[in-house]
Amino acid sequence: MSQTTPAPSLDHGAEHVEVDRQGAIQLVYSDPEKTADQQSNMKPERPVGDYSGAVAKTDPAEIALVKKLDRRIMPMLCAMYFLNYLDRTAITSARLNNLEEDLNLTGSQYSTCISLLFVGYILMQLPSNMLMASKHIRPSIYMGVCMALWGVISGLTAATHNYIGLLLVRFFLGIAEAPFYPGALFLLSIFYTRKEISTRLALLYSANILSTAFSGLIAAATFSSIDGAHGLAGWRWLFIIEGIVTVCIALASTFILPDHPLTTSWLTEEERQLAHARIARDTVEQTTRKSSLDSLKAAFGDPRLYLLAMMQNFHLSANGFTNFFPTVVGTLGYSHTITLVMTCPPFILAAIVAPLYGLNSGRVNEKTWHITGGMGVAMAGFIISACTLNTAARYFSCFLFASGVYAVNSCILGWVTATLGQTMEKKAISLSFVNMVSNASYIYTPYLYPKSDGPRYLIAMCAQSGFCAACIICAWALRLWLMATNRKLKREGRDGGLAYAY
Repeated sequence: MSQTTPAPSLDHGAEHVEVDRQGAIQLVYSDPEKTADQQSNMKPERPVGDYSGAVAKTDPAEIALVKKLDRRIMPMLCAMYFLNYLDRTAITSARLNNLEEDLNLTGSQYSTCISLLFVGYILMQLPSNMLMASKHIRPSIYMGVCMALWGVISGLTAATHNYIGLLLVRFFLGIAEAPFYPGALFLLSIFYTRKEISTRLALLYSANILSTAFSGLIAAATFSSIDGAHGLAGWRWLFIIEGIVTVCIALASTFILPDHPLTTSWLTEEERQLAHARIARDTVEQTTRKSSLDSLKAAFGDPRLYLLAMMQNFHLSANGFTNFFPTVVGTLGYSHTITLVMTCPPFILAAIVAPLYGLNSGRVNEKTWHITGGMGVAMAGFIISACTLNTAARYFSCFLFASGVYAVNSCILGWVTATLGQTMEKKAISLSFVNMVSNASYIYTPYLYPKSDGPRYLIAMCAQSGFCAACIICAWALRLWLMATNRKLKREGRDGGLAYAY
């Protein structure tokens, strides 16, 4: 069912705008001599990266809408991401509670189990986000069902008794978890403008950091209280408890998450129109919905996509320590319980730094120096850890590389939406592709941490320093590229206040 709404500012003579329930836009002209081809070739006056579509500080209705969106969307997405990462990384704490011994894992089998999850994770990302952007799928239901599935699969880890069983559970856990993060990014991108999204991405990513911070405390409490209860090892109880909580939150999410600006039940009709109009202002191509093939061509035909994907890959490669953080902290020589508790403070600091860093990046509309600063701090931490066995220095280095790496995530993803967000479909495909390529890093980084390299893990620390440097190089390469593009647009009189932020 189509409905009519007043034309947005980019109407180019349109009488009104027709939108379908999913937000596809069609300009309707009163002049019958304008052909469909002429209409489809109309270009908006504002180029890609102009942030004039951000919240107007003097518009009380828009400010109130954004606050309402924040209250409903952000807490639920953060809770879902917290559990997404908690279920994925519970295996790192389980390792300290004799998981390897109980399942008779030898050699690199533990690392393979870590790695295999991301094979399924990567395979599902792109088709999942294309489904999310289609008119046939309700994001609230789809994401809730996927979350319930990964909660059940994660809980089934408690029923494994050998290497093959653990491999299968990890592979299917990756498939079930894959839709959430790119889906969450896409959901944010269709409700928040490019000026607003960096801060929300930083807040969302804080849930990931807090999950890593508290996973050790949750595991320590579980292992110290019910290890051996009813004949089950503590690590099995950990997966059971976390799986049950995940399924419960999944059921709640289907009632709380929105679908699309024009079809969200908890917004009034006026709020729906406003939510739709402000994203329409922030989207470059006001056209009818494209076919899947056209959308794929638009996304993969933009060469900047590959540089951004490479940048995020290097960033997450530097983040490879996450799946081995309890092991790294364990090299300091404390008991398993103390080790799990000590994993918390570095990530608490990171959870404070990351959203403030993302907020500042969005406020000043700058990416390159923020990425350089964060990855530079992380590089310093990896180098310190590689160069000394002093306990205090190595623990301090954990604060540096945790805070530095996590701080830049929202900067990079915000750059993706600002640079490649010309249409809803292109934005969805670009985000999922960048996330897919970047998560490929988790397939090979687990092999940087063989037990034989402890306690210094020299190869891992040196490699992750190199990943930091490569990420910085990519950021500066993209900056120079966008600067050249802006100069070209300015010469052609289409700069609109410079098209791309960098």
